[in-house]
Amino acid sequence: MEAPVFISEPAPDYPGWTTWLMRDDTRFNNAILGRLLVRSGDPGKAWVRMFPEQRHSNFADNIHGGTILGFIDVSLFGASHQMSLLHGGPNVTLDLSTQFIGAGKIGKPLDAEVELLKETGRLLFLRGILVQEDVRIASFAGTIRKPSKA
Repeated sequence: MEAPVFISEPAPDYPGWTTWLMRDDTRFNNAILGRLLVRSGDPGKAWVRMFPEQRHSNFADNIHGGTILGFIDVSLFGASHQMSLLHGGPNVTLDLSTQFIGAGKIGKPLDAEVELLKETGRLLFLRGILVQEDVRIASFAGTIRKPSKA
């Protein structure tokens, strides 16, 4: 039996949160975004957390827009995995719409609150908001295509 792609274990420093790290440290999630945590909410809702560092900043010392977009994309998958909608494998982002509405700060956890709008046989329709403490950073909506059954 193959080892799971992700390492999921309780995060002792963040009660109620679980790690969501790829076993392969060279892939985007770990190599670029760094430590990620997930937690479940009400049915159809989940949260993904990242920890912005200096390497994620722009010249204004805020979180770079590219980091935010990358995190939003990964959060769609992290939240879907946490909601037991995906189980690894070659899933694909079909579309992602983002509205930047505030500046994210370095050194404070950034949370993606993700909600499932609809699931079909092959598609997941999701939306969410990025928040940092009580500040809204971005809103987003995206569609994920699940793999074909072989």
